[in-house]
Amino acid sequence: MEWRETGLLLRCAPHGESAAIIEVFTETRGRHAGIVRGGASRKMAAVLQPGTQLDVTWRARLEDHLGAFTPEPVQSRAYLMSDRLTLAGLNALTGLLCFAMPEREPHGALYRQTLAVLDMMDGEFWPLAYLRWELSLLEELGFGLDLESCAVTGATEGLTFISPKSGRAVATGSAGQWADKLLPLSPALVGAGGSEQEILDGLRVTGHFLHTRLAPALGTRPLPAARQRLLDLLTQKRPAQP
Repeated sequence: MEWRETGLLLRCAPHGESAAIIEVFTETRGRHAGIVRGGASRKMAAVLQPGTQLDVTWRARLEDHLGAFTPEPVQSRAYLMSDRLTLAGLNALTGLLCFAMPEREPHGALYRQTLAVLDMMDGEFWPLAYLRWELSLLEELGFGLDLESCAVTGATEGLTFISPKSGRAVATGSAGQWADKLLPLSPALVGAGGSEQEILDGLRVTGHFLHTRLAPALGTRPLPAARQRLLDLLTQKRPAQP
């Protein structure tokens, strides 16, 4: 069995004395693991960094075997590691993909969106793109939010809340006595805003559904700590309120 594709390196872990096991995310093969012979060497250390774009050839005797990768670097993203915030964004993104994506299941649209977010990280507007990426991750895995109409009346205007259980929008007039139990619908979630506070509010919403819907469906493992680290740094970066 053999295939070749370009993919994003998500994780690298030592294996034995000189090898490494890597996980890559590709457009048509999804999240895929394999052994890299000599992957623990100093020469390979600079190549096998999370976020690096690789040209990989995978070989195995049978399709369901772990198999072995032969990686060649295509694009380094080492520049993202020079800044605490972009490093946190990279770690949150790769950590959530390792945590949530089923092995060997293609998610081409999410793969392309992932690369687009990484390419934006040398600018200042990527946190909004990252928020939209978390929305897409939930959608791809069957936990998408429905923010187009009110869950109670079907209205498409005046949507200000989100049900923490169903993930559906709720209009102001329909919230009633449950308003204090609902999540705020940040404009950043529906393409109508993008201030630092609105992005933080949006990330708290996606974080709620990552914690309460996605994570329990995958077992007992907690969400990657890198995701909370990113939220903490974005909170520190926000200007003080007057």
